[in-house]
Amino acid sequence: MRLFPKKELFTEDEKAKVVTAVRHAERLTSGEVRVFVESRCSFVDAKDRAREIFASLGMDKTKHRNGVLLYLALLDHQFAIIGDQGIHEKVGNDFWQKEAMLLRDYFSRNLIIEGIELCVKEIGESLQFHFPYAADDKNELPDDIVFGR
Repeated sequence: MRLFPKKELFTEDEKAKVVTAVRHAERLTSGEVRVFVESRCSFVDAKDRAREIFASLGMDKTKHRNGVLLYLALLDHQFAIIGDQGIHEKVGNDFWQKEAMLLRDYFSRNLIIEGIELCVKEIGESLQFHFPYAADDKNELPDDIVFGR
């Protein structure tokens, strides 16, 4: 029996800011952006955990293989950015490393939400450039944040 309610990882306002960033990022592209947040990473390497989540969320099944997952383990201070084959072939490793550096900088200053917002914005701009919105595009995946344990 839990005497105290579990502390939320983000406030309602912070959640709304992240979801708004995802919706803005996706509005002009066929690409999909998801944000997954949990307290701790149960894997040694956050990228391994992110790959597991990427597959479990069906992100590898988008029409153009252009889904991007931003994975965060807040208490462990770990994160990973995973892009599917379609977007990775267009942007390459340098893009992901640049975004990781951006997040690391913001997180080191305890600007978690601001870092997520900017990272999602830049990912959206890249998706828009490589996968612009077409009339037959649909939102293939939910825009909400997925919270793990």
